[in-house]
Amino acid sequence: MSNSVLYSVVSVTSRLDLKDPFIFTVHHQDHYPQGNAELGPVSPPQQHEYDMYYGESIPGFPEHPHTGFETITIVERGYVDHFDSLGNSGRYAAGDVQWLTTGNGVQHCEMFPLVHQDQDNPLELFQIWLNSSPEQKKQPVDYKMFWREQIPHVFSADTAGRKADIRVISGQFKQTQALDRPPHSWAALPENQLNIYLITLGPEAELTIPATTATATRFCYFYQGKSLELEGQKIAPKHLLELKPDADIQLKGGLLESHILWLEGEPIGAPVATHGPFVLNSAQELDTAFRRYRETQFGGWPWPSAEPSFPPEHPRFASYEGGKREEYPD
Repeated sequence: MSNSVLYSVVSVTSRLDLKDPFIFTVHHQDHYPQGNAELGPVSPPQQHEYDMYYGESIPGFPEHPHTGFETITIVERGYVDHFDSLGNSGRYAAGDVQWLTTGNGVQHCEMFPLVHQDQDNPLELFQIWLNSSPEQKKQPVDYKMFWREQIPHVFSADTAGRKADIRVISGQFKQTQALDRPPHSWAALPENQLNIYLITLGPEAELTIPATTATATRFCYFYQGKSLELEGQKIAPKHLLELKPDADIQLKGGLLESHILWLEGEPIGAPVATHGPFVLNSAQELDTAFRRYRETQFGGWPWPSAEPSFPPEHPRFASYEGGKREEYPD
């Protein structure tokens, strides 16, 4: 068969190295045990036992800075407690998505509370680092929650009645539009055609992903299942595929459900200079940003510790600057 639509196939452990406008994506998975009264594991973790355990007592990523890009956090299992230097906070969980534009600088933490003391607390999430345009890097920080109850789904069936579910996180799939992205996001402009889908194919279900533009970047990450056929070629799980953007792509699931993260969008086309959690356009801009962080701490840290969390029974919610609050009890 012809591989004209398939540019590359790369085996993945956790990090997906991508191309403009994406920086990279990480597929995090940790099998945390039962929790204790402090929302940590019942037994002290062994060295390197977990990938995401940088706190003293609670798994997760304590207080740290970002500037110049966007984080899109898609939770598949577990809970995340969010706090930031603007005074915002929240808890989100399986099926929810947080979209943060870090703009001209923010501190935040992402803690993974082990809310269940009578059962294990597995955690699985994707965090997508999406670049921002030079102008967007100067804008105020913003974030938005996409709750699982609100995220659009497209349900389709092939000619044999086999079903697929497409969660539209960004952009649109055929006629179905995603929720609005934060206003200073590269994805907020329709002409950038920044599409992010989570696709579940039923056993042997077939699905066609429509073409985008010839200038776009396009990736498919097959992260769970037995096998996947793409344009007739068999793909094993945990592989990242770079694809021809201006072609319809035919997918067919294997004997088990197939789970796919799909990413595509127009490139920004600006120089990229990165150092840890800072993504700017030049070394000079990086130096300026680090100096500004040392002087201002991007607004400081208004919380009582570097790794705060909410009680285990706390509902999913988000608070925003200005006092707005959303709550979604389980």
